[in-house]
Amino acid sequence: MNRESDGTATIEFIWLSLLLLVPFVYVLVAVFDTQRASYGVSTASRAAARAFLQAPDVASGERRARLAARVALDDQGLTGANVRISCLPTPADCLRPGSSVRIVVRTTRPLPLTPSALGPQLGGITVDSTHTEPYGSFRAER
Repeated sequence: MNRESDGTATIEFIWLSLLLLVPFVYVLVAVFDTQRASYGVSTASRAAARAFLQAPDVASGERRARLAARVALDDQGLTGANVRISCLPTPADCLRPGSSVRIVVRTTRPLPLTPSALGPQLGGITVDSTHTEPYGSFRAER
């Protein structure tokens, strides 16, 4: 047995583990953060569409939709999301039988553990969700 190489296997194992585990853990954190953002925007678009359709008029519908989206996004810790509301087939057809409302929620999540000294948006992952909810053909017009 050679005394000069005692303990080198342990050191090599530790270095190899660190070199492989650190990137793997970073990728996992990024994937889980993206999944959380994806779930948040999906829930926000669905909640906003349903809140819009329960409103008595278009103006209060937009306020309710934005508030519902904000609550759903806050539950997932997401900030700075863009919420776009549109009525289908035309904007004049909001809250009429046979119409629909489309909500698009989009956010960009920065990559985890990126230092702010390198810039505000070094890299990011954009996640969006579109949800279209029908008003219903047999409901009364508001």
